Amino acid sequence: MQASLFVTGAVTTVVRAQSAGKPIVVDVHGGADFTSIQDAINSLPAKATEQRIIFIRNGVYREKIFIEKDRITLLGEDKNKTQLTLSLARDIWRCESPDDWGVATINLKGSDITLENLSITNSFGFDHINEVEGIHFDCQNDTLNRAKTTKRDGHQMALRSFETTRLIVRNCILRAFGGDTVSPWNTENGMFYFKDCLMEGGVDFYCPRGWAWAENCEFVAHSKTAAIWHDGSMYKDSKTVLINCRFRGDDGFKLGRYHRDAQFYLINCSFPENMADAPIYLNPSNPQNLIQWGHRVYFYNSHRTGGDYAWHTDNLSTAEASPDVSQITIAWTFAGKWSPSTKVTAVSQQWLKRSVSPLTHNQSFPVDSVAENMLVYQRAIGGWPKAIHEAKVDYSKILTDAEKKAIRSDSLHNDATIDNSATSREIRYLVQAYSKTHNPTYLTAAENGIRYCLRAQYANGGWPQFYPDSSSYRSQITYNDDAMINVVNILQDIAERKNTFELVDTGLVAPAGNAVRRAVDCILKTQILVNGELTVWCAQYNHISLQPEMARKFELVSLSGSESVGITRFLMRLPDPSPAVMKAVTAAVNWFKKVKIARYKYGNVPAPDQPKGIDRIIQPDSNSTIWARFYEIGTNRPFFSGRDSQKKYDIREVEHERRIGYAWYGVWPDKLLKTDYPAWLKKHSK
Repeated sequence: MQASLFVTGAVTTVVRAQSAGKPIVVDVHGGADFTSIQDAINSLPAKATEQRIIFIRNGVYREKIFIEKDRITLLGEDKNKTQLTLSLARDIWRCESPDDWGVATINLKGSDITLENLSITNSFGFDHINEVEGIHFDCQNDTLNRAKTTKRDGHQMALRSFETTRLIVRNCILRAFGGDTVSPWNTENGMFYFKDCLMEGGVDFYCPRGWAWAENCEFVAHSKTAAIWHDGSMYKDSKTVLINCRFRGDDGFKLGRYHRDAQFYLINCSFPENMADAPIYLNPSNPQNLIQWGHRVYFYNSHRTGGDYAWHTDNLSTAEASPDVSQITIAWTFAGKWSPSTKVTAVSQQWLKRSVSPLTHNQSFPVDSVAENMLVYQRAIGGWPKAIHEAKVDYSKILTDAEKKAIRSDSLHNDATIDNSATSREIRYLVQAYSKTHNPTYLTAAENGIRYCLRAQYANGGWPQFYPDSSSYRSQITYNDDAMINVVNILQDIAERKNTFELVDTGLVAPAGNAVRRAVDCILKTQILVNGELTVWCAQYNHISLQPEMARKFELVSLSGSESVGITRFLMRLPDPSPAVMKAVTAAVNWFKKVKIARYKYGNVPAPDQPKGIDRIIQPDSNSTIWARFYEIGTNRPFFSGRDSQKKYDIREVEHERRIGYAWYGVWPDKLLKTDYPAWLKKHSK
């Protein structure tokens, strides 16, 4: 059977692959043809007249992929769960290698390549999120000056092609923090088709050379220089077309630029309000006289939230060919040289499941219903939300297929958080579920959650309440409700290889230990000093100045009688506490002793005149000691606040809804003072 030279469609591929034999199956957990994607590629003959499918089961594949052969499809099981990942800076690679071959997670020289249902990440910039001053490395190729530095926002490629002619990338996530994330480069005859993809990165992170089509794609920009780029300098007809695409990114990001002759068409695209008022521009370092065909940037029906800028008004009529929007098709884009199929491989997925070796497809693990729901709710970034549409996530609920689909389709939602035990709760549960069931999907999800926590940490060691959402008080370093301490306790478990976290990827141990060290430094710096004497901690801090800050209206700046206990306990669990840590713990304990409210208790009492028939007050009790949630800095006086944000010194002055809806007093330090601290002091006084 003769395959078409240009058409590598989904349905066509299925029929031909079926006639030639079942596809190769890769499963990182075993039980399939291969556990390595590269081994599967290497097993294929050098030449072929038909498309070869490599079906990749869900899992994390930490390998660099090279494809020099033609007519290969890498088909993932689920784009969020079939993850190909690498951590590599281009600067470092070029100090070890003569060219870019091997710089990316996926490196292509073959043609007629299809990538589908995959998450392809170069995590270098995310892994070095705290290295704001640069990452130092030894450059073996430079004998005169071996000490080099690269930045976390430098070039980092998830996909890099060389002489590849025809490439389809469909329903994929391609991520890096730095530049050139998606680099399909072949100025002479490269033709690149992207559909239903998310692409994320820094400067010029989508940068095709030759002819390119991107449809229904989302672009996430982390650089203010430019998001998209094009090189069409070989032929006047070369172009990049973006149709029905969406953009978002860091405040002030610029849409695009070019260094050489280029031709941009943006059709029915949407831009966010925080995009800079800056047209797609010629890089100033390139003289205008090197451009043969002028400034060729065209828009149609592309709008910005909050109001359009003048430079992206409709201007197709100014193009040399003056195309009507109906003429801007795939065939027009590729000048009639290629007609890539627009169909997804939904049919082939079903057929492939029947073709997998029995050990892989039929291998069953015990199912934990709560863990299964956690997999559904996990966001693409790795963390979990605490609520959906103001309703708290309930993992015990039986979800319908329609509900699961709707939740998964919202996986890019910007609501991952560590608040209210979110993310830390799921990580701990999933690791435990894996230890009981040996279901690898649970461990993979937990490890992705851990990596989310590592990415979210600030360079100064603190954690924001939400990441990456930094609006309002979500950016504050948050001890409130033990948010940061829950995370750092998990990382300490990983560093110590204990509490079942000895099961996670050993590659997480060193990053977890480093994150803990930074967290301890942050904790020591944020312990509040009053008149030269260390006290305890506020519930939240400005993430830049490290000064205490107000969060919600009833959470004013204060010394915390609750969160400070969790912080102190964490410091006490460190196996080899420094003198600074010893001093911090002792100071906190002394403060708890000083501010205790002896011979009182706090709780509900009948109150028929109140809406719920109860009130919550403190009462004398000779057998009880309590502590306030908030103490005034400088006076150690307990205080309270309602939704008017006014400080009050009598809880009865707070509105009833807030009075019974918040834990204003508690016994949080009781066990710490009576048993834990004396035992800790004895242990470390030897």
